[in-house]
Amino acid sequence: MLKLCLPVLFFSPFLTLFISACNSSEQSRELPNILWLVSEDNSPMIGAYNDTFATTPNIDKFAEGGFLYTNAHANAPVCAPARNTIITGMYSPSNGNEHMRSNNRASEAVQFFPRLLREAGYYVTNNPKEDYNIAQDQTDGIWHESGDEAHYKNRAPGQPFFAVFNTMITHEISLFHEKAEDELRHNPSKVDLPPYHPDTPELRRQCAQYYDAVEDMDTWIGEKLRNLEDSGEAENTIVFYYADHGGVLPRSKRFVYETGTRVPLIVHIPEKFSHLWPLQETGSKINRPVSFVDLAPTILSLAGIPVPEIMQGRAFLGDQKTDVPEYVHMYRGRMDERYDMSRAVRNDRFRYIRNYMPYRMYGQHVDFLFLASGMQSWHETCERGDCNELQQRFWNTKPVEELYDTKNDPWEVNNLAQDADYSGVLQEMRAANRQWMIDIKDTGVIPEYDLLQLTGGESAYDYLRRKNINVEEWIDIADKAITATAGDIPFFKEQLTSDDSVKRYWAAVAFRILGEDGASEITDLKEAAGQEPSPFAKTILSETLYLMGEQEFAREELAGLLDHDTPMVREFALNAIENLNDNSELIQQAVIEMAKRTDGLRWENQDHRIVLNLLRNWGISPEEAGLKLDLGWIGTFTR
Repeated sequence: MLKLCLPVLFFSPFLTLFISACNSSEQSRELPNILWLVSEDNSPMIGAYNDTFATTPNIDKFAEGGFLYTNAHANAPVCAPARNTIITGMYSPSNGNEHMRSNNRASEAVQFFPRLLREAGYYVTNNPKEDYNIAQDQTDGIWHESGDEAHYKNRAPGQPFFAVFNTMITHEISLFHEKAEDELRHNPSKVDLPPYHPDTPELRRQCAQYYDAVEDMDTWIGEKLRNLEDSGEAENTIVFYYADHGGVLPRSKRFVYETGTRVPLIVHIPEKFSHLWPLQETGSKINRPVSFVDLAPTILSLAGIPVPEIMQGRAFLGDQKTDVPEYVHMYRGRMDERYDMSRAVRNDRFRYIRNYMPYRMYGQHVDFLFLASGMQSWHETCERGDCNELQQRFWNTKPVEELYDTKNDPWEVNNLAQDADYSGVLQEMRAANRQWMIDIKDTGVIPEYDLLQLTGGESAYDYLRRKNINVEEWIDIADKAITATAGDIPFFKEQLTSDDSVKRYWAAVAFRILGEDGASEITDLKEAAGQEPSPFAKTILSETLYLMGEQEFAREELAGLLDHDTPMVREFALNAIENLNDNSELIQQAVIEMAKRTDGLRWENQDHRIVLNLLRNWGISPEEAGLKLDLGWIGTFTR
């Protein structure tokens, strides 16, 4: 760019102002533009990441001139919590935002990094997806433009920009309209299926179709890079390409495995800003662990803006670059209509997973997930008894702990948690996970409904700190509950009468884990369930009693919970009802009446999705139940 600040040949009263303007212009020009190109739902199924089946010439060329991160991860394996972490620079569970589309309020102390860039003079745009999992009024005004028309070209002349372009080309939805086999560019017969998938035509076809989508996304990347060149700003612009989490074939998106959290991340820094290069040679691969919580501080570091202390990530580029972290942390909460809780920690080799609802199987029926024929095929194949032990695991309950050697077991199928040779690694990573949960005051140990009741509209982050809540005590009782033995019965029996609803919830979970070992306490459990004011604890107690033989009592309690005004309470109770596979007349009638009372049968309502699946399982059509089914926009994809 030409600099118009020419030598001054005369003096005037405006000299000082003129020089000041020139200096300001030069200073702003030294600020790099930053461009993000973001794809949806894809693991590193890319040639530059040594995937020989992928067709990604544009990204591969981009990587040759940039820096490719081999150990990059989304902190959450699904979009809204992952994007929450990106926009805040904070772990979602520290703000109460881990659950999919929970949209809880963030702390007023949270500083959304685009707003900080905007205040520093950047023109900030987002095109189009936001999905930040935060109350909408808190994110208003972050961007100069956000939507389908948002573009850096609309800025003032010479103004530095931060621009985000998102594409849905590789989103999960790309699998729902299936191509004819002769339309596929990638050959299904040459697909390398993971060992946990049965070899079915549907899974092969969907995998091939997804590689087609990745190829189409690569074309989109090429177009955006050419647009940048045509704008004349390529030499002034740092470009990031990454995916918003892993995916999207079964057992990837939504799950805290490599396939769900590991993402492509490639950064191109032009020669003009070579002082910001992480290594001396472009085209290099960088093994430093990075995750989405690090993106906000990294962008601020590149722009020369101080990183706020409240941010929990670490800058991996720029003047505020930090030491290499030892671990990356990940989390899984409610996924659409299905409740679960897992935490994961990964170092440069091992992945540790801790499951806080081990009594739920991996493959819970998320209706959106099951719109893909590959997912249906996996389930149906195992239902017929045609899956081997490894392929069947997905439809079983979970162990409390999982430990995988990602170097030697990239598909994470050999759980080393019980292997004595890895006991030291297990203890180290278990401790790292626990300490991280304590450090961030992990709200995941608080049932979703109880969290809303406790905070009363205040952000969870502020509430826990204002009240000086000892979250470590809740984490400890949760850990004790999921590993409960008969010797723990007196302790958890006492916790059932605690004034603390969180402790009562985990006491209920302990008896759910104990099963028949806790059956001697049926009388006390029934009394606790009948008196329990917290609906999530009541649900777990009712489910436990059902499995102990108290079906009539449990049905009455669960049916009563379906009358609750709060959708998440009904959702949680419906999760239990489906898990119990109860088809009694009482439960069927209560479920159907609930749907009638709450606006018919609308797919957009998450509790109604469970109702729809229960009706399928019971062999009752919506019409037979007297319900009008409204599938909304998803109707074009349904089975």
